[in-house]
Amino acid sequence: MGNASSMLTQYDIEEVQEHCHKLFSQQEIVSLYQRFCQLDRNAKGFISADEFLSVPEFAMNPLSQRLLKMVDGLNFKDFVAFLSAFSAKASVQQKIQLIFKVYDSDGNGKVSFNDILEVLCDLSGSFISDDQREVSQGFLPFFFL
Repeated sequence: MGNASSMLTQYDIEEVQEHCHKLFSQQEIVSLYQRFCQLDRNAKGFISADEFLSVPEFAMNPLSQRLLKMVDGLNFKDFVAFLSAFSAKASVQQKIQLIFKVYDSDGNGKVSFNDILEVLCDLSGSFISDDQREVSQGFLPFFFL
């Protein structure tokens, strides 16, 4: 499983379904596998950061660099598990876990003031002035008391 020359077996599909808490139907898993194989240009069995950036919607996301840290080198099963957090069927807990990982930029298990500030800068990009950033630095610490 995982490279373009192989096919998914029924066992593979069921295993992936279990891994992603049955959020995707068997047909959806087959479709995701086809997309995975398209992205895995060298048929290595995993998708690199560069391959993820070939998806325009991903590349345009202001948080793409943060997400790349989470997705670089995913095999098919982990690719589906990552995508499952974006499913309408995903639990609130699954969605919160993903958001937490995005915000916890240093991976220390805590979302600090600096983590929030970095995300704010990533999201605002050039649309926020240095003065506005300074103002936000002034009020954000109150959330961390």
